[in-house]
Amino acid sequence: RPPAFPPRMDDALVIGGTRFIGRHLVEELLAHDYDVTIFNRGNHDDPFAEDDRVSHVEGDRTDDARLLTAAREVDPDAVFDCVAYYPEDVRVACEAFADCEAYVYISSGDAYGEEVIPKREGETDLRPCDADQAVDDSGATYGNRKAEGDREVFAAADRGVRAMSVRPCIVYGPHDYTERLDYWLDRVLQYDRVVVPGDGQNVWHRAYVADVASALRVVAEEGTAGEAYNVGDRQLVTLQEMVELAAEAADTEIEVVTAGERELSAADLAPADFVLYRDYPHVLDTSKLAALGWESTPVAEAMAQTVAEHRESDRDGSDHDPGRDAEERVLSVLDTV
Repeated sequence: RPPAFPPRMDDALVIGGTRFIGRHLVEELLAHDYDVTIFNRGNHDDPFAEDDRVSHVEGDRTDDARLLTAAREVDPDAVFDCVAYYPEDVRVACEAFADCEAYVYISSGDAYGEEVIPKREGETDLRPCDADQAVDDSGATYGNRKAEGDREVFAAADRGVRAMSVRPCIVYGPHDYTERLDYWLDRVLQYDRVVVPGDGQNVWHRAYVADVASALRVVAEEGTAGEAYNVGDRQLVTLQEMVELAAEAADTEIEVVTAGERELSAADLAPADFVLYRDYPHVLDTSKLAALGWESTPVAEAMAQTVAEHRESDRDGSDHDPGRDAEERVLSVLDTV
């Protein structure tokens, strides 16, 4: 196998690189003096289009020939794969970049198939993935496909490739096109009373996007071939605490109103209708990553950066909105209790 600690790496190729995690990753690499090349289809606005420190290679990562050509033309030391959604993507990339110092695959905390607290690398079972799931494009098989991608990484490492995996939990922060946290930020900024489902104490581990970016770099530089590394905030907060942190960062006062299933049913709502709610806690052990020297941003600082960028954006999380009218009905029921 390649050594656990490779020589200094200078040239990085980011597959993806212009939207959310990839965007922050490029910034992280530039801040650490890497020469960066982005490989993607060019379908989204490129925040680095005018940055002469970043090179661009256009191509579809599912075009095997184009990926191999990019590997030869760029000849990177480190490769970061932000858009590998199918096991075949990972297998081909591991072959194309087998001679690189590091190939780092972005997996997911959803790859874990066992509900335990916390979920640990190499200990907690991964989801299975059959042949149909491996090529399915629905959200229902996302975790299965990510888990099989991890297994491709492990197999590549057994062949001598310095391939590694990083498993983020729910990622939040500036430029989040999923708008999951934007829903809650919009509620905090627009209303005095914010409905939080359940008792507000549910926990869904989250990861600040800049920390995910630094984790990817640290794993490339310090990680061990064939290993996976969880990444998430070192301090976990409940859903209610998250909303309160957002209000504090926004310098506004709100009343958090918790609502159980009975109160929500008055407006035909259920706890799962609220984004970032999860019945059973989802917690990842991040000590393995921390042992490499990675550090997490304090959650208050991370939220402040997130709120500041949200205010400058046009995102409002409306795709996740259960309906303010429905929430007002819930509040009316609670006010009469």
